[in-house]
Amino acid sequence: MDTKAFKRSLQQSENYHRKGFGHEAEVAGVMQTAYQSSLIQQIRDNNYRLECGAVTIRLAQAFGFCWGVERAVAIAYETRQHFPSERIWITNEIIHNPSVNQHLRDMEVGFIAVEKGQKDFSVVDSGDVVILPAFGASVQEMQLLNDKGCKIVDTTCPWVSKVWNTVEKHKKRNYTSIIHGQYKHEETVATSSFADKYLIVLNWQEAEYVSNYILHGGDRDEFLAKFSKAYSAGFDPDVDLESVGIANQTTMLKTETENIGKLFEKTMMRKFGPENLNDHFQSFNTICDATQERQDAMLSLVEEKLDLMLVIGGFNSSNTTHLQEIAIDKTVPSYHIDCAERILPGNRIEHKPLGADLVVTEGWLPDGKIVVGVTSGASTPDKVVEDAIERILAMKAAAVV
Repeated sequence: MDTKAFKRSLQQSENYHRKGFGHEAEVAGVMQTAYQSSLIQQIRDNNYRLECGAVTIRLAQAFGFCWGVERAVAIAYETRQHFPSERIWITNEIIHNPSVNQHLRDMEVGFIAVEKGQKDFSVVDSGDVVILPAFGASVQEMQLLNDKGCKIVDTTCPWVSKVWNTVEKHKKRNYTSIIHGQYKHEETVATSSFADKYLIVLNWQEAEYVSNYILHGGDRDEFLAKFSKAYSAGFDPDVDLESVGIANQTTMLKTETENIGKLFEKTMMRKFGPENLNDHFQSFNTICDATQERQDAMLSLVEEKLDLMLVIGGFNSSNTTHLQEIAIDKTVPSYHIDCAERILPGNRIEHKPLGADLVVTEGWLPDGKIVVGVTSGASTPDKVVEDAIERILAMKAAAVV
């Protein structure tokens, strides 16, 4: 499929909408009430610091809603304003935040159900409005919706679209796209749909395995079994790793993406010689600015003397999980929650350890004076952060009494 030609054709259709509908003023008021916080702004203005009784809160200097997320949510809200009586669907969560997605459900936006790993688009009729989320949607989904005669509202983050353009460049030169990401993640599913040949690597260890295979060969069956859900149809590691291009899921850990890119650059130089590198390797910077800023701010924050770290964001949010990883790497006790309600009475917290299921930890706030670092993922509204901080302050105040 000529994905570039299809996308161009879709964008020229009168049923395709990439911008808002002129309801910015009404939507801005709703979003300010629902998502913004005077307390968080006060903390920002006080050098990202709040002292209250025995608690000092230290906010990361970049956290929460990024521009791409705010834009996607605003366009989704405008869509309901513009189409007050039409049926509206969204192909996935608009962003990885439970409160934001619930607001859309309250506005009677339907979420496409997933049955046995497949989305059920049978509920969508011609003329329905369908929102594509900030992560984007696969080419196949866009084609299906276009064929159904739907009105498509595309809120895909421009940084994600930038990665798609990179994959198109790989395809033009017959390169295999090596995508640093999670093969199940909506963004990576969408990105891989634009590729001709692709291989998805989750982390440095998987990238190193691929690098060794390129240099020394190996057990082809073992390779295909190891990446069974992470490569394009008909992929052959003995043929399709001769020329590679690097792409990434925009929410991955910045340093790991950079290191993986350097690894494959060195690999192709070793195998084919520096003079032939451009015939076998291609790389562009597709690391999202907002992701990078939040990770850099977290790296700075965990260098301070903290008693613990609270990381707030959806449990299925990749960028939030990577913020938690930074705290763990620095051995700062960290708690990942998706909403303030996870902070329970009696000095308990329901949280998600990295790579594990939810647990409840007793006595998570130490006695006496404490310094609590706080950050949130790019899909988390300031209001959610405010609610969590207020629960911590109330809990410590009650303990003193």
